[in-house]
Amino acid sequence: MRHLPFSILLLGAALGLSTTQTLASEQQYNQVSLRAEVQQAVSHDTLTVRMFAQEQSKSAGELAQRITQRLNNSLETARQVEGVNVSSGNRSSEPVYDDKRKKIIGWRERGEIVLESTDFAALSTLTGDLMDNLSLADMQFSLSPTARNATENELMREAIEAFRTRADIAAKSLGGTGYRIVNLSLDSQFMQPMAYQGAKLARMADSESAAPSVEGGQADVKLNANGTIEVTMP
Repeated sequence: MRHLPFSILLLGAALGLSTTQTLASEQQYNQVSLRAEVQQAVSHDTLTVRMFAQEQSKSAGELAQRITQRLNNSLETARQVEGVNVSSGNRSSEPVYDDKRKKIIGWRERGEIVLESTDFAALSTLTGDLMDNLSLADMQFSLSPTARNATENELMREAIEAFRTRADIAAKSLGGTGYRIVNLSLDSQFMQPMAYQGAKLARMADSESAAPSVEGGQADVKLNANGTIEVTMP
């Protein structure tokens, strides 16, 4: 009875080794790796604007109060515009040194607000109104999550259909009677949103107002289908 567990253990090890050898000896024949890509141009539907207040002063406390007041006034104005999401952005403060970089002679502070909307005209007008109090850092166009998901779903169907078309061609070209999909992966790629920096925006400003003229443009959305098929031979 003392040797029974050891015997069972040896039997289990032998069965495990046999199974491993059997799986290792199995060869995968008639497999083909394929790739299909579909692409669609989608109009940007979201505009994000970053504006900032920046000043320099000998008094850090006084400087902070002035920057806070300018930001709060701008936030209050922006919140009155329907359809625009308003939030506070980054804020930073740094010392200003003398020419020898040894003595602090003042402070420089910068604070930002972030505006986002799908109504380009309303946000452009608001931006112009706020430029009396703030400076324009950049404007960036992008796709909203809703638009991105809808585009991905549509391209997913197209990519799978394109993959199946190529699989049919490959199977027939090899003389097969059909195929089965061994694995399939899908991944999407979105072009980076366009960003207009402050210097360029200054040139884009309308001659009669401070509001820059903007065009959302389009993003190229790609979806790739990568996979492997196994061709059924007669």
